[in-house]
Amino acid sequence: MSARVNAITSTPALRARRRLGDRFGDVFLHGLTGAAAAAAGALLVAIAWKIFDIAHPAISKYGFAFVTRQGWDAIHSRFGALDLIWGTLLTSFLALLIATPVSIAIGLYLSELAPRGARTVIASLVELLAAIPSVVLGLWGILVLGPFVGQDLGPWLHRHLGFIPLFDGTPQNAGILVAVLVLTIMIVPITSSICRELFLGVPTELEEGALALGATRWEMVRGVILPYTRTGVGAAVILGFGRAVGEAIAVTQVIGAGYGIHWSLFATGDTLASKLAEQYQSATTKIQTASLVYLAAILLVISLLVNLLAQVIVRRFSHQRTGGS
Repeated sequence: MSARVNAITSTPALRARRRLGDRFGDVFLHGLTGAAAAAAGALLVAIAWKIFDIAHPAISKYGFAFVTRQGWDAIHSRFGALDLIWGTLLTSFLALLIATPVSIAIGLYLSELAPRGARTVIASLVELLAAIPSVVLGLWGILVLGPFVGQDLGPWLHRHLGFIPLFDGTPQNAGILVAVLVLTIMIVPITSSICRELFLGVPTELEEGALALGATRWEMVRGVILPYTRTGVGAAVILGFGRAVGEAIAVTQVIGAGYGIHWSLFATGDTLASKLAEQYQSATTKIQTASLVYLAAILLVISLLVNLLAQVIVRRFSHQRTGGS
């Protein structure tokens, strides 16, 4: 009886201590998460400030004309970024164009069609591609992919599709096409893994309901799975594009370091990231260093704009799906 009385009388004190502990935990949680978010924002600002600070001499000297000028002459200190921007966007968009349907197909196969015993094995092999260092993949591009493009794939494309400007010219072991294929290999593991998780997240009752109404598996995929996951797939594609835009080492190894704006995929070229990785350590003048960091600033702006565009697209489609006005 006395023990029961002691328990009852001690209950308010225990509750008070518990409420105090909960309040401390809430404050600690808010402080920790807020500090982490503020640190991420501060880091982004610090990176941008440092890049633009080092690039300031080139920005002051060349202005926006740097973006619209072609050529990179370190001897006479004449620098321009237009052909590098062209090479970056061309290789990234073409790699994304190839990788997107392949990634969606892999995601659908692993989530809907693959035998249960093979799913884990195939998914692990696909994800292992993402673990290959870019320098190793670039070396494989030099030793295997480059000769294949220059001696087999390139001549075949030129013979059958040479009337298209993209496949005009003389196939080589190094060039834009090889860089596009290497970037495609680097994009596919990321986007396909995200697509697979998105497709697995579609409610089973929606899929089974579509099949029960007489839809074929393809009609179920087209009418249920893809519309349900389109915002996530769009985000995965943008993530893959960001991976392609920022890749430097592998592209430097296989693109051939050419100049000029070319439509032909057989021509050599260069990108913002590859030029920065190629010449930053060997820059001999301050204006050359500043110009190279100016390239980094342009790359940073492109990446931020792409991510902002992705957020706008995702919010737009999400708004439509929830019936917003």
